[in-house]
Amino acid sequence: MAFSKHLAQTSPYPMAIDVDRAEGCYIWDKAGKKYLDLISGIAVTNIGHRHPHVIQAIKTQLDKYQHVIPFGEFIQDSQNNLADKLASLLPDSLDCSYFVNSGTEAVEASLKLAKRITGRHEVVAMKKSYHGATHGSLSVTGNEVKKQQFRPFVPGTTFIDFNDPSQLHRITAHHAAVIVEPIQGDAGVRIPDKAYLAALRARCTEVGSILIFDEIQTGMGRTGSLFAFEQFDVVPDILCLAKAFGGGMPIGAFISSRANMEFLTHDPVLGHITTFGGHPVCCAAALANLEVLTSEKWIEDIGYKSQLFSDLLKHKSIVELRRFGFMMAVELSSENMVNRVINDLLDKGIIGFYFLSCRNAFRLAPPLCISEDEIRWACAEIIKSIDAAQ
Repeated sequence: MAFSKHLAQTSPYPMAIDVDRAEGCYIWDKAGKKYLDLISGIAVTNIGHRHPHVIQAIKTQLDKYQHVIPFGEFIQDSQNNLADKLASLLPDSLDCSYFVNSGTEAVEASLKLAKRITGRHEVVAMKKSYHGATHGSLSVTGNEVKKQQFRPFVPGTTFIDFNDPSQLHRITAHHAAVIVEPIQGDAGVRIPDKAYLAALRARCTEVGSILIFDEIQTGMGRTGSLFAFEQFDVVPDILCLAKAFGGGMPIGAFISSRANMEFLTHDPVLGHITTFGGHPVCCAAALANLEVLTSEKWIEDIGYKSQLFSDLLKHKSIVELRRFGFMMAVELSSENMVNRVINDLLDKGIIGFYFLSCRNAFRLAPPLCISEDEIRWACAEIIKSIDAAQ
């Protein structure tokens, strides 16, 4: 292992690619081996690694200044421009952004905001959900394996089954918020009925609960639209973004109406604060990322490219291929078989990855800029790896 003994690790079995550089859809290790990145850094590099427009925006901002003060005190062009761009792309009820450092902070802050708006403290979350690794985010995450060693959590969370309209009556006037991924990612790409999310929206409106959409993984074009909620005709009260939002730089956001966000400015003042949230370099990168996504044809091409994956990934050992745009789960017979396939692909120079909460499937989440030829080659090698893993 080339990891420093002074560097904390997250598991006993890392992939351990010794990275030298990355560009577009590829990563190279220090021995010169080239890897096709079919997971986009776990749904982060949607526009590919080191897109030149993002790199130039970073350099331009660095030539001006880096950090100057915690979020919300100084007027900074990169923050203003990013907020204005988001408002132009979102419904009128999502016109005010608060920039943070990560997805888990966006979730934490959105829960705080919902409690502040409603004066309530109970929350409804979904079984098999994943919202982050900090205490509040884990409190609303439906993965008991990841939670059991870290209890107790924030009290007052009720879990219901995702995509089961018969349980929506359990959302009541006691609940400050319902938090949901419009497509459950870590659970292995679980796709709800369109009618379910519409019924969830209606129930939240009926009882006065804030509907929070966690689009940390589904956002930035991955599902075939800039935001997944656009395809379900449901608008949340609070929208959480991160991962691919920054074009490879660390930034998250929670977005709501201006009236809702004003609750964080009084009683108490500084209801949510963050030192590095809205970092000017990260905001510049995020704006450039949005400019790329809204100018290239990649999002509109996802439909047929996703279908190409589906057409080519045919094998008797594939139990199910679940996909929504470029969120894909290839389910096999066992966790052991998944591990063998991932390791074999790595030997071939292809990066796939497992799911935390669905270990009998591996994920495919390629950059939106992947070509048809790259898809065809990758799928042929995936089929060979499944053959070898049987």
